[in-house]
Amino acid sequence: MKCILRRSCFMKKLSCGFQTVSHPKPFTSQTRKQTPQNKRLDRALRVLDLIVPKPCVTPTHQTHLRLVQNILQTASNHDCSDDFDGSNSMIVIPDAFDEILQLSSRKNLIPKRSLQRERVGVDANVLSHAVSSYGSTRNLRAGIQYHCLAIRTGFVYNVYVGSSLISLYGKCAELENAYRVFEEMPVRNVVSWTAIISGFAQEWQVDVCLGLFHRMRNSTMEPNEFTFTSLLSACTGSGALGHGRSAHCQTIQMGFNSYVHIANALISMYCKCGAVEDALYIFGKMDGKDTVSWNSMIAGYALHGLALQAIDLFEEMKKQNAKPDAITFLGVLSSCRHAGLVKEGWFYFNWMVEHGVQPELDHYSCVVDLLGRAGLLEVALDFIKKMPIYPNAVIWGSLLSSSRLHGSVWMGIQAAENRLLLEPGCPATLVQLANLYASVGYWDRAATVRKLMKDRGLKTNPGCSWVEIKDSVYQFRVEDCSNTRLTEILAVLDILVDHMRTLGYEPDMH
Repeated sequence: MKCILRRSCFMKKLSCGFQTVSHPKPFTSQTRKQTPQNKRLDRALRVLDLIVPKPCVTPTHQTHLRLVQNILQTASNHDCSDDFDGSNSMIVIPDAFDEILQLSSRKNLIPKRSLQRERVGVDANVLSHAVSSYGSTRNLRAGIQYHCLAIRTGFVYNVYVGSSLISLYGKCAELENAYRVFEEMPVRNVVSWTAIISGFAQEWQVDVCLGLFHRMRNSTMEPNEFTFTSLLSACTGSGALGHGRSAHCQTIQMGFNSYVHIANALISMYCKCGAVEDALYIFGKMDGKDTVSWNSMIAGYALHGLALQAIDLFEEMKKQNAKPDAITFLGVLSSCRHAGLVKEGWFYFNWMVEHGVQPELDHYSCVVDLLGRAGLLEVALDFIKKMPIYPNAVIWGSLLSSSRLHGSVWMGIQAAENRLLLEPGCPATLVQLANLYASVGYWDRAATVRKLMKDRGLKTNPGCSWVEIKDSVYQFRVEDCSNTRLTEILAVLDILVDHMRTLGYEPDMH
């Protein structure tokens, strides 16, 4: 999991990047040796070669040039360079100008006759649409070309183009670059502020989102309902209930709490932050519930193991003539899985098929996990073999976990080997497979797997959890000894473990 950027160090890092330089050395296709490996970036660099900085270039131009250069340099020097290899990719970087013309024709922004007569100029509206389209598909490579084109044409200063670039980099997890574009904008509107808040919300960086939100309010710019949706999303992902309540209060003050999509976001936030009763209160007060409203509440019940309440709400949904969709059934099946309701799970899975809702991999995964948790491993394996679509790594992972839970070593080995066919370098699966081999005396195979992990430098990702105390969110990671109160925390943990044992529960501490 990516490290959460703290606002202070993040701002310091950005300030270092804003140091002025007179003429940065351009990173172009001519400055690199033309080896087969280095040719991977030629398509992207072709546009960059056209915008080599000139003596009259402004500081903002320099910042944008350095931003693009840094992305391309990173792609050239690190593993992600393969993403720029046209031979290994499903997506080929288009010629920016030709793509602009195609988009103009599709959007009816420029008459087709003009396109046939001459190569027309690019305007900010067309360029903004082009950047947004690649942001929606998270195609960073193509987006970089349009950023270059925006610099060359001068539209990088346009508020709509700038907002689209922020959204592009935010959706591609290039948050520092998104923030640089945001800071260099001469004029910002509500879309710009919402785009940068949304970018950090996707990484659950609630502190940064709140800081940006307060800056927005202090700048006299009024947030809209989409700004609050992004802010609530950050609170949802980080489990920051206190901040979520504060955002809820502000939606009431500004009159957005009656908006259906705001109410849906509040339901999800309260459910995922553990306040199911608050979510139910909002759900009960809603007028004009849509399918998302029902789905959010059902998923909230499922998240907390309240299977009977989820099923009752689903039945109420049908009585209200609301049409359930694939997400609705995913919530119902998840609730059955957590509660071990095998009979009910089978019923609702068959019901969705009979009523024309096409099951997806997530639905099949729920059924496999439901059967596996109940100890019906052979039934689960037979279900996987009869699936009309090819099982993914998650499904084999569910069977692997259930096999370990019920001590079925050979079933676990089969599940692990199938999962590794789909995810060859998954460290967690390799560790489990090595342990399974060792448990049946296959020491040579176990040693081979462990050697493979060592040779490749594979390590399992450390577990991570959050807890909120007095509006502050604290994060804990496996083997992290940096907390100054570690001794006290471990002492309290020992007390909790002893208390669980007195209640008859034996925690798995491995």
